[in-house]
Amino acid sequence: MQHALSFSSPVLSLVGFLHGKLTEAFSEARPLRLGGLQCLQPCLLPHQRSASTGSKILVEMDDSTGRYPAPENRGGGLSALPKIFSAGLDIMEMYGKSPEHCGEFWKAVQEMWLRLYGSSMITVAAINGSSPAGGCLMALACDYRIMAENPKYSIGLNETQLGIVAPFWFKDTLVNTVGNRAAELSLQLGLLYSAPDALRTGLVDLLVPEDKVLSTASQTMTQWLAIPDHARQITKSMMRKPTVDRLLASREPDVKNFVSFITKDSIQKSLQVYMERLKHRKP
Repeated sequence: MQHALSFSSPVLSLVGFLHGKLTEAFSEARPLRLGGLQCLQPCLLPHQRSASTGSKILVEMDDSTGRYPAPENRGGGLSALPKIFSAGLDIMEMYGKSPEHCGEFWKAVQEMWLRLYGSSMITVAAINGSSPAGGCLMALACDYRIMAENPKYSIGLNETQLGIVAPFWFKDTLVNTVGNRAAELSLQLGLLYSAPDALRTGLVDLLVPEDKVLSTASQTMTQWLAIPDHARQITKSMMRKPTVDRLLASREPDVKNFVSFITKDSIQKSLQVYMERLKHRKP
């Protein structure tokens, strides 16, 4: 079974840095080269829609293979083409849609986070563009975040600017990264941080020149791969399992809360106003 999830960026991909041979589980995936390492795209695949529907990301989660089943695939990275790491969740999937549609959409968002945040793999986010809202969440779910030093790029959970409340597991992920006070300010104000501010806050771990993001991600992955995997995996699980378990214990209530909230007339109006603002932005 596969879950489809739309993101507003047409360029995001999850690449699995291979350590050893390809396995049959990913034999149909598209290999590529990144920073001298052979990579694989096992889960997040870029797809283009027609001009009438816009470009989207299709996030495919294959339940038949479980969470990154191949032991040879010890690490993975999130990256994108320049300028937009990920523009976040597609607002059109939440605006003017039926409660049933919104519920299925939110289940897919949950699944994406559970698989990425709960993965035993090493995950490195190579943030070579802006990363608001859902894009920021994906970066936060990784083990290490490297961002391009570009004054035009920003990152943050800016949901309140859309009139939306970030769910508890978004909040938990942010608190685990930057601490409670910084997370409270960030979430209440819907802050989008510049690259230097993101580094100072702890939202990202390293800033590098834009043309060095992918090569630095590759070097970082090599460093992490040098750590004995069993010890690293157990430690990662020890740190992240309570946060993962909290969502697993309340997935259905979380979906119901989201659907009840997002389908309110006042929230739908806020989404409409936000989309109108985007239309009038200068390209």
